[in-house]
This record gives sequence, structure tokens and C-alpha cells, in this order.
Amino acid sequence: MIAKEKIAVIAITKHGAVLAEKLYQSLDQSDLFISAKFKKEIPAKAGRITFTVDPIKVVTERIFSSYEALIYAVSLGAVVRTIAPFLKDKNSDPAVLVIDDNANFVISVLSGHVGGANELTEEIAKLLGAQPVITTASDVGKTIPVDILGRELGWTLDSKENVTKVSASVVNQEPIGFYQEAGEPGWWKRETPLPANIRLCRSFEELDDPAFKAVLIVTDKQLPEDWPLRSKAVVYRPKSLVLGMGCDKGASLQDIEDFVFKTLTAHGLSGKCLKAVSTVDLKAEEPGLKEFAQKHGLPLHCFTREDINQVQDLPNPSAMAMKHIGAIGVAEPSALLCSGAEALLVPKVKTARVTLAIARMNFKSGETPAKSLTAVGGPHV
Repeated sequence: MIAKEKIAVIAITKHGAVLAEKLYQSLDQSDLFISAKFKKEIPAKAGRITFTVDPIKVVTERIFSSYEALIYAVSLGAVVRTIAPFLKDKNSDPAVLVIDDNANFVISVLSGHVGGANELTEEIAKLLGAQPVITTASDVGKTIPVDILGRELGWTLDSKENVTKVSASVVNQEPIGFYQEAGEPGWWKRETPLPANIRLCRSFEELDDPAFKAVLIVTDKQLPEDWPLRSKAVVYRPKSLVLGMGCDKGASLQDIEDFVFKTLTAHGLSGKCLKAVSTVDLKAEEPGLKEFAQKHGLPLHCFTREDINQVQDLPNPSAMAMKHIGAIGVAEPSALLCSGAEALLVPKVKTARVTLAIARMNFKSGETPAKSLTAVGGPHV
């Protein structure tokens, strides 16, 4: 759902002003722009309301790049002519919606997928008791939105190169192979069943079926450059890899970063899929670990020695860690605790200053255990 604090509602008619004010009062932290001559139509309520004497095109030019969504209680033709000079591309343009004066229809005009206009259209239509109007093919056809699949889960596209071509195959109901080996299982959000032309494959090898016109893959593994299906594939990168780390006092960001990405490459894993860094609570304030987590937008989860010592069947328990901090290990047990996994993707490896283990998130078991202490970090960017 689009961030409500970034919505502008614009109206230039008497009926539009009343409708816009009603909608404005139902949205959290939205801004309202109304023609000044209809100020008396608006109840005297506190809020972010601008009564403007400027033409709609001037108002739009001033605010177009400042909001994630613009909702116009204005005719569709007028809105199209108004926004035309300011359009750039679907990755940067805001969502644009149009509502008629009688609130019969809510129309998704611009940035339906990437900008969230289609979803917002459904929400506003439900709020007003209006009919949503959406023309995006994948939404109309209730099929996979190739360009934004899993976006709300944090998935990213490995490359946009084949998105347009593969999207066409999906909406044209051509045979599509879908294989997932990492990431959240609940990616299908529609109430309708998965379309019959999408076949869920049980292995990577099944994607080789020549009947498939395109393939969709959700993976945290690197794919070879000479992979024969690359030209008809769209690859999604879920946030699925948890780093368990220990380090000497004073280990630098460079020490940690070089070793992490060298290890990921050596084991065929994608750095685009990092979800979190985990360690023992004694390392919560270690500058190098904190800088690495902050630089890569990752939360740093810290576990107590008591929690760590409850991990069973550790592949490589550390006598050194037990001697110095009273824990059976750091990298391996923290990775397992943070991920909820039963086994490691990469057992403990180390340099002179850094110890590292890697686990894949067990999304079926839920998110990071509540006992962990999140020290630093934020959403991956």
C-alpha cells in the first residue's frame, strides 16, 4: 500500500472540493489543494489545506515530484493534459488517480504497478463506494505482475532486461515456468487461483521444458552467464540470506565486507539477497559490524550467550569462543537462530580477524526470533 503521508488531493470545482475534503479527512497525513474560490465549502478544520489561486497546471508543476500519489477530483481529459509535460518514466512518476465529481468512478491513470496506483484505486473506490477503473493487463487478467512480483516482500529484480517481453507472454497466457527455491512462499496475493498457463516447477531442471515461452525464478543463487534460458527469464532476488558473524575487536569495515562478498561469490550466492547480520550481544557495538550493517541497509541481530548455547548439533563448535566468552560459537549459532533454519548454507569459514557462516531464512517458521536484540540497521536499499 502506498505511503499515506505522501498523497496530494487536488480539486478545482465546487463538487470536487467537497469530495476532495471528504477524501482528505479519511487519509492519514495527506495534503489538500483546492481552488481558493471554494474555501467556504470546506469546514474549518485543522489540517494541511492549501487554497490556491494558481491554475491546476501550475499547482501540478509545483507538487508533481513531491508526492508519491496525486488524486484529482477533476475530469480525466483535463488531468491528462495537465500532467503530460511533467512525465518522465514509470520508475519515478507518481501514482495518478482521477475521481469524477459524483464519485461514481475512481480511475487509475498513471504508475499503476510501480507507483501503486492500481492498489490505491481499489482502496479509494472502496472508501467512496465507487467503481474502480483499472486497465493494466495483468490486473485485469488476474495474473502475475512481472515487474513488481514480491515487491511488498522485499524482492527485487535481478535485471529489468526481459521484463517487457516476459510480461507479454504472461498476459497473453502463453506457457510460463515458475520455480522458487528461496524467499517467502506467500507471493500470490490475488483471491483468484494462479492462472492455468503458469506452471509451478519442482526443480530448476524442469524449467528446461521447451514448451515454456518464459520462465520466472525466485532464487538467492547466482546464475551462470551462459545459462541457455537467460534470454527468456526474469529472476527475482528475495531477502533470504542471513550472515552469522564474529570478529576480533577493531576488525574494519573493509575486513568484513571483502570477506563477506568473497564468500558469497565462492558459494554461488547473490549479495542482492542479504536480509540480516547476526552475532553475539557482546559484539553489538563493534564498529566494523555496525558500519557493514548500516552501509548495506541490514538489521544487526544480537543474541545472548544463553540463547546461543541452546543451539543443538552445531557443525563446528568453537573451543576458543567457549574459553573467551562462554559460548559454543558465534557465527554458526547466530546464523541459525536468526534464520530459523535447521542447517547452514555455508558452515563457518574464517580469516585472521573475521568468522562467517551463512543460513537461508526459514520463512515457514516466521521471522527472526523475538529474543534477538536489533542493534542497528533498517530496510535494504
